Amino acid sequence: MPNIPRQPSISRKILAPACATLLIFGAGPAALAEEVTAKLDIGPGARPVGENWSRSPVFAANGIAATAHPLATQTAIEVLKKGGSAVDAAIATNAVLGLMEPTGNGVGGDLFAIVWDPKTKKLYGLNGSGRSPMGRSLEQTVERSAAVVGAGNGIPPLGPLPVTVPGTVDAWFELHEKFGRLSMRQNLKPAIDYAKNGFPVSPVIAMYLARNEAAFARREDMIGEYDNAKATYFSEGPPKAGKIFRNPDLARTLELVAKKGRKGFYKGKIARTIDAYMKRIGGELRYEDFAAHKSQWVDPACIDYRGYDVCELPPNGQGFAALQMLNILKNIDLTQWSRGSAEVIHYIVEAKRLAFEDVARFYADPDFSDIPADRLLSDSYGRELFERIDPAQAMTAPHELIAEKLESPGDTTYFTVADADGMMVSLIQSNYRGMGSGLVPDGLGFMLQDRGELFSLDPSHPNAYAPGKRPFHTIIPAFVMKDGAPFLSFGLMGGAMQPQGHVQVLINIIDYKMNVQEAGDAARIHHYGGHQPTGIDLDPVGRLDVEPGIPLATIERLEAMGHNINIVDNGIVFGGYEAILRDQEGGVYVGATEMRKDGSVSGY
Repeated sequence: MPNIPRQPSISRKILAPACATLLIFGAGPAALAEEVTAKLDIGPGARPVGENWSRSPVFAANGIAATAHPLATQTAIEVLKKGGSAVDAAIATNAVLGLMEPTGNGVGGDLFAIVWDPKTKKLYGLNGSGRSPMGRSLEQTVERSAAVVGAGNGIPPLGPLPVTVPGTVDAWFELHEKFGRLSMRQNLKPAIDYAKNGFPVSPVIAMYLARNEAAFARREDMIGEYDNAKATYFSEGPPKAGKIFRNPDLARTLELVAKKGRKGFYKGKIARTIDAYMKRIGGELRYEDFAAHKSQWVDPACIDYRGYDVCELPPNGQGFAALQMLNILKNIDLTQWSRGSAEVIHYIVEAKRLAFEDVARFYADPDFSDIPADRLLSDSYGRELFERIDPAQAMTAPHELIAEKLESPGDTTYFTVADADGMMVSLIQSNYRGMGSGLVPDGLGFMLQDRGELFSLDPSHPNAYAPGKRPFHTIIPAFVMKDGAPFLSFGLMGGAMQPQGHVQVLINIIDYKMNVQEAGDAARIHHYGGHQPTGIDLDPVGRLDVEPGIPLATIERLEAMGHNINIVDNGIVFGGYEAILRDQEGGVYVGATEMRKDGSVSGY
């Protein structure tokens, strides 16, 4: 589908040099071109206020939600109007998204959340990630993985080997017990009704379903048992946009969760069904793994970035990477250059490369390894890393190219909800790569995650596979405080793009004073490369994907500085952003959603 409404698609080969100076970061149209493609036969219209390449943010006084699906956003608002808290609305939203956006999330995956509670005036963090099977050793994992994908290629992305305990349902109940008002039956009812009666598939999700179906079809041998997934999601091929989709099996699963609570999932019929299914297909996940699972409340860590307290959750996630990047970048005034300049992009990329080396060295389950968090997040260490950046040349490093592992950009959902009392929820949920492992347990209607692919098989690595261990995690919610008050609940979906996206959005808002919608609509960059927590490393200089809104002159300058540039015009690799800003002066919420997804913002 053309990007014409906001951002025309361009190519370096067709962009006339004369128009390069007309483009700013995220801007269009590129009307002057040597060749005009079908996508460029008409550009966007003119807005009466703001930038022509963006939309208006949404303002609301009582409650607001920003999600990747309009019906999920509508669900959140309905729950808020019924007297539910922002957490109630978030649970209902997540259940609906697990049905409607199975390419990004579901009850077979994990969940992380940050909640601002206005009563205690405190941020709460929840780590809802699951652990590896207790009955499989590292040695067995190495041997079995090598038999599937070859020695030295890590854990396969599909089938039973990457499956870890799904943490989402337990996380729902942890959140609900602390902050919920409505019953869980009320919160899960919208998803149950949609699963029974059906809903129309939206365009971007239809595209992802088709991509997933094609990927699964190519690798059925790796999955092993694929009939259940095919029957659940692709019985007539991948659903097209506008097709009514139903999932009665998932409706029954959610009804059981609503009736029996977390025990119904982790110590009842669902856990026993998965145990029997795994035994049948040769997997190791067992009832005992489910029965032992528990989410963990954690304290978000915050750093100061130009007077704003930016907060992320600690490992086993990668949230600290965003904080490390900001600690590097605050050592220079980026606004001495324009937002779309080569200088600004160069500093962002080099900060990412430095921070991600620490991600690969240290980030893992803290129950199994010591993480030097104080050192990693200190101002002095940020200055030390900043001094390593050459302002005129990309860094080099002595590592050989192997294969990609972490860079799966579109397979997550993020959303944020706020209520009339001031509670704000920043929540992210995912099955990891694609829809997950390709495995749908008998009659349950959801796919098990493949998050265990992100373990390292190097026994000396902090992120090495071990029984009962949480793998390194990519999904990260974020929150920003200002002068002790909530300022911004936001996130950005998409593998290793997430910390990079957090940083780019915050630079847009804090440094360049964009509003929350412009900050998300602006063109992005996505860098790939360097060491990885899996031990399967990428080229040290890596590849820098850029959206077409990056000026041609900037691209040429970056290439001269040693960056390997790839222009990508489909939006997939640049993640998905949602945000709610709290206007402390006016007392209203300001919401934004992602043009690269199907989502919407709504309030009341």
